[in-house]
Amino acid sequence: MIEISNITKRYDQLEVLKGIDLTIPDHEIVSIVGASGAGKTTLLQIIGTLEKPTSGSITFDNKRVDNLADREMARFRNAHIGFVFQFHQLLPEFTALENIMLPALINGRSHREAEKRAAELLSFMGLTDRSKHKPAQLSGGEKQRVAVARALVNNPSVILADEPSGSLDTLNKTELHNLFFDLRRQWGHTFLIVTHDESLATLSDRTIRLQDGCVINDQYNNK
Repeated sequence: MIEISNITKRYDQLEVLKGIDLTIPDHEIVSIVGASGAGKTTLLQIIGTLEKPTSGSITFDNKRVDNLADREMARFRNAHIGFVFQFHQLLPEFTALENIMLPALINGRSHREAEKRAAELLSFMGLTDRSKHKPAQLSGGEKQRVAVARALVNNPSVILADEPSGSLDTLNKTELHNLFFDLRRQWGHTFLIVTHDESLATLSDRTIRLQDGCVINDQYNNK
């Protein structure tokens, strides 16, 4: 469970987040929506420990993480949080398999163990035959599935996704959205997704709407 208490974020005189309180139970798929500039990405980065809040606290399973030292925070992030970004951010000089392996190697796993886990994830994504291809040789949908596999390689409890389908066509977007639900069924991950895609928000268990740095609506979706 993630607990977010009175989170604020200020850049000089600009107050981006204005006292956010949220609880994200395990295994939920939650969408964060709102207009550009509402604070969605900033909130996601703070939850993911990529940025520190100006005030407030972030707790994962009763462990407060916002006040950790930088090195300890990096270790926590690598072990417990997976990230998926709009433009996949794969390293162009590495193959699909190697890109997936990198977080596991950083986490101290052996090359053999990291390769085995990456190969398992490529198989789950239906991309075994693309394992030796570099990002330039992959389609947009394939690159984003590799990015999802990379986010999963250390078996994190939560996946944070920032506009993950924003650069995809309709078919690949639908496949990616379905993949998130397949992953939740398979491994029980929690997903927190920033999106402008109202169809994805509607599919999610819950939709949180931000406006001007505040939560203006937080509701579970009827399905």
